Amino acid sequence: MESFLNLLGLAVRAGKYISGTDLTLNGVRSGKIKLVIMAEDCSPRTKKDLHNKANYYNVPVIDTISSNSLKMAIGKDRKVMGITDFGFAKRLEEIMDN
Repeated sequence: MESFLNLLGLAVRAGKYISGTDLTLNGVRSGKIKLVIMAEDCSPRTKKDLHNKANYYNVPVIDTISSNSLKMAIGKDRKVMGITDFGFAKRLEEIMDN
């Protein structure tokens, strides 16, 4: 988990992300987002909307991170974000799968 959060922080510092529910949904629709990351304590409606949209557009979703861990990794109080860089997205997904 720590390596995931470290890489996530690096992606944020590199500017390869979008944060916020609406921006992330729009990014998924437009094809900019390669990976959706949402806090496990998001509202049920937000989770449903993001999962439905991500499934439709074939974008992977990681939703097992606490909002506190997410906040510590990116330095902002966000519950939803999207990774825009394919390399970062692929590596973050690999880390979570292991």
